[in-house]
This record gives sequence, C-alpha cells and structure tokens, in this order.
Amino acid sequence: MFVCWVAFPALLLALSFGCGLLVERIAGIELPDLLVPGVGMAAIIVVAGFTTIVDATAEFTAPVVAALAVVGLGLSLPSRLRRPEWWAVGAVLAVFAVYAAPIVLSGEPTFGGYIKLDDTASWLGITDRVMQHGRSLAGLQPSTYQAMLHFYVDSDYPVGTFLPLGIGHVLIGQDSAWLYQPYLAVLALLLACALYELTRSLFQWGLCRALAVFIAAQSALLFGYTMWGGVKELATAWLVALLAVLLVPAVRAPSARNLVAPAVVTAATLGALSYAGGIWLAPLVVAAVVALVRRAGFAGALRPAGIFAAIALPLSIPALLLVKFLSEPAASTITTQSRLANLIQPLSPFQVVGIWPVDDFRLRSPHTVATAILIAVTIVAALFGVYAAWLRRAWQPLLYIGGVGLSGAVVYLVASPWVDAKALAITSPAVLLAATAGIGALVDTRAAIVALVLTIALAGGVLWSNVLAYGGINLGPRDRMAELEHIGKAIAGQGPTLMTDYEPYGVRHFLRNADPEGASELRRRRIPLRNGSLLEKGESAEVDQFDTPSLLVYRTLVLRRSPVGSRPPAPYELVSSGRWYDVWQRAITPSPRVISHLPLGDDVNSGAVPKCAEVLALARR
Repeated sequence: MFVCWVAFPALLLALSFGCGLLVERIAGIELPDLLVPGVGMAAIIVVAGFTTIVDATAEFTAPVVAALAVVGLGLSLPSRLRRPEWWAVGAVLAVFAVYAAPIVLSGEPTFGGYIKLDDTASWLGITDRVMQHGRSLAGLQPSTYQAMLHFYVDSDYPVGTFLPLGIGHVLIGQDSAWLYQPYLAVLALLLACALYELTRSLFQWGLCRALAVFIAAQSALLFGYTMWGGVKELATAWLVALLAVLLVPAVRAPSARNLVAPAVVTAATLGALSYAGGIWLAPLVVAAVVALVRRAGFAGALRPAGIFAAIALPLSIPALLLVKFLSEPAASTITTQSRLANLIQPLSPFQVVGIWPVDDFRLRSPHTVATAILIAVTIVAALFGVYAAWLRRAWQPLLYIGGVGLSGAVVYLVASPWVDAKALAITSPAVLLAATAGIGALVDTRAAIVALVLTIALAGGVLWSNVLAYGGINLGPRDRMAELEHIGKAIAGQGPTLMTDYEPYGVRHFLRNADPEGASELRRRRIPLRNGSLLEKGESAEVDQFDTPSLLVYRTLVLRRSPVGSRPPAPYELVSSGRWYDVWQRAITPSPRVISHLPLGDDVNSGAVPKCAEVLALARR
C-alpha cells in the first residue's frame, strides 16, 4: 500500500515536476507553480510517445524520462523552492484523497471497475507491451493476449495516457495493475491544479478557490468513469483545462517562449486521443487565433500561429502516424447511434451537470425530485457564473468553459451514445466550475446567505452522488489477482495456456508471457465444447465440457479451483495448487494421445456413477 499509494504518486509527481522545470528552461519562462507538474506530465507523454514508436528504443523510455527530470530539477529546483500556497495544496490533496478513498479504504492495493468494464485488463496488457517492445507485435505466439494487442495496436489505438503508468511501473517495480488506480488519482490531482489556476480571476480568497476546485474536480460522472477504470476521460479533462490556462498568456504575449508549453500540451492531447483529440483542441486554439487577430491584426497573428504550429506539429509526430485509428472498426464505435458498448442505456444529457445520486452512473437516479432540483439550481448558477466571468473579463475560465462546452456539444450531437457519455464526463467539471463562479459572484453582490445555501446544495449534491457511487464500485479481487500474477511469472514461456473461466485480467495481462487464451475471450484458436458449440464472451465451463483434442493443444491449464471440478485428461499433471487456481501441465509433445475421455457428472452432481455400458465401451477400445 505504501509503495503504490505514496511512493508511486510521489515518484510520478517528481518526474512531472522535473520535466516541467525543463520545459520552463527550454522556453525561458516561469510557469505558475501549480502548472509545472501538469506541463511536465504532458512532456512525459510526448517524449515517451517518440521512444515507444519502435522496439529498439522502447526499453529506454523510463531511463530517458528519469534523466530529463533529473536535469530539470538540477537546473531549476533551488531557485523554485518557495513557500507553497496552502489553500492550493489543501485543495489538490483533498481531490487526490477523494479519488483514492475507495481503494485505500479497502486496505489493499487493487483497482476499481472489475468486470464492469474489462477494458482495464487490455490497458494493463498494452502498457506492459509498449514499454518493452513499443508498437511492435513481433515474436508473439497465437493467444488472447496477442489477439487483443492486434485489435488495438494494429488499429493505431492511441496509448499516450498509458505511458506515465508504464514508466512508473518500470521504475517502482510493482505490477501496473496495482498502480493503475493511484495513477488515476494523480491525474485527478493534476486536473485540480489546472482548475485552481483557472479560478484565480474568479475568486478573491484562497478558501473560495479551494472549495470551487474541490467541487468541480469530483464531478459525479467523471468520478464514476474513473472508478470504472476510465483513464482517457480524466486525462482529457485535465489536458483541456491545462491548455485553456496556458493559451491566454500566450495570446497576451505571443512570443515563442509563451507558446512552448501550450504546444507541448497540444501534442500530449493528440498523443492521448490521436486525431480524435482535435475535437477538444479546435475550439480553444481557434479562439486563441481569433483573439490574436483582434489584438495584432491578421498579419501580426501569422507569426505566433506559425511558431505554435512549428513546435506542436513535430512534437505530435507519434500521434500523427496513427492514421488508422478513426477507420473501421473504431469509426463505427464512435459514430453508430445504436452503439451502447458497456452502457445499459444512453446517458441523460443532464448528467453533464456533475450531480447524479445513484450507485452506477449508467442508471437513472431513484431520487428524482431532489436530483431535478439540484440540477436546476446548478444550471442557473452556471449560467450566472458565465455572465459574471464575462463582466470580469476572466478570459481563462471563459475559454475553458466555452471551449470544452462547445466540443462536448458537438460530440453529443454526432457521436454514438458510448462516446456521448465520455463527452459528458469530460465536460462536467467545466459546468461545476461555472456554477461555483456564479455562487462566488453572489458574494460580491452581498448575497452571502444565498451563496452559502447554494454552496451547501452544490457541494452536498456532488458529495452525495459520489458517496453513493462508492457502493457501486467493483474492486478487483486482490488475492485472486495476486495469485494470477504469481502464476504468470512461474509459467512464463510454458505456453500455450488455457483458462476455462472468464477472467480477462488473466489472459490479457497477468499470464501474458505464457501465451494465454480464454475459452470465452477473443482468441486465435477454436476451443469448442464437446457438443461443438463455442462459449460466448463472459461464459465459463468446466474442463470436462471441452472437446478433448482441442484441449490437448494447450500445454498448460490454469483452472479455477472448485469442489465440483474435474481432473483434466490423463496427460496433464498438477504442478501447483493455490487458494484460487490449480495449474496443470502436460509434457512437451507435438500431439499427446488420449484414446478416449469419459466425463462424469456435472456441476450439480459431481460424483456420478458411470454406466456399465460406457465402461464396457471404453474397455473394448
């Protein structure tokens, strides 16, 4: 727990801070303290994107990033040591604690969203492969692991958001499964840092800024996605907020120095989302260009725009190489209006408000009246907040709220319900930030009592939603997953391996070095049952139910322990037995021979007596 939830976040923030200081040095500017780690994390995504393009340089990713961070810290750290802004520190740490609490309070390092969204198993498998071999799939034998990588990596799926996790995994020595949720909590912390800077022009007092950030950063939908294992939604929300903060100073003083950090964040956004990131970047960048033209004229805007493109485009080369990502099958997932994927039904557009008191964000809230009142109050407060920000000429929060709101609206109108839900999650912190701005403006009009009541309602609605969400989080079974991790190390290179129960974390991640296949997973071989049928995704079957010749293809069987479990065919011998799994192996022979296999009993009656005719038939053979 200490290594995963203290050492790893501290290491990741130290790397980010060092790389952020290096970006400062290269640009010749000084960023606000709270933005340094965010810019540094974006730089890590950009640098790692280059080193993981090919196999030859992938293993150098972690050492290169560590070296860059050390250089940045060595060059700038002494001069950047100053007294921290305690309200800011308190706000970002409180946000980190909220996102950490469901896992930390369980007492074990694990992850959320177990089986609800099995994509996390794929993200873990992709992370380890990319850190070792880049985007190369050479040398992989037919397996579920290889098929999963082929589906994602060969379709140019963007992996930028996984790279900091992989770097931390290499440097800290813990399996990425146990670091996944701490990594998401660090991204939430970086989102809070960006939001705090956005609120400087909205609130006079640090306490007000801290409270606004604490509320906005834990929007119910974004929090729900994070506890579901979603990384891109949280990463995009952070990157868009960070870019909005950086673009306004760049417009006010459009020198090459002020354009470096926004260019790095732009490249990181494309690295995280590939070309799809353009939908979130376009409103911010276009607004910045329009402001430049109004400020310096068309001719005066050409030079800074050209400098920005000259920096951002080369840094985005790894992302721009991913030309197949928006082709089939990904394109249909993004645009098909009937595409629900892991949703139960299309989400309500009102979930963008960030208040939704229910234990699973895919469901309608049973507290209809209270939810409607809280949403209505939040919308009114948000509209008033935008108006108040306009009167104050608070361009940074206005750019953020307007830019992310426009992008989210476009996505919601044209994309599938699955992608709509992601857009609502990414947009939701902006709505809550606007609502807190509206409440803050009431204080200036001497309506302090009304502001206090609205603050309690807004904060209460968000916290109520997330407290209920705690109850709907499926935590990964730590002991069972740790046993699979141990088995994976023990049988590495002893494949092919078969799992007959549905366990995506086993065949996509923990057993990856033993060429694993799941009987009900994406696979390269047919694994029929004795009646010739195949298992559907999510199904499990007892080993006796499988066609024996198809079973004998696998050298190793990792079988879930059960009081009604059967012994595998005769060539297999038990090599290890744990609390959750038995591992069986056969000798290395091209085609082991089993004359006949007679399954007895079933899941209910495991001790069935064989029929005499069946025994006599075996004897004749």
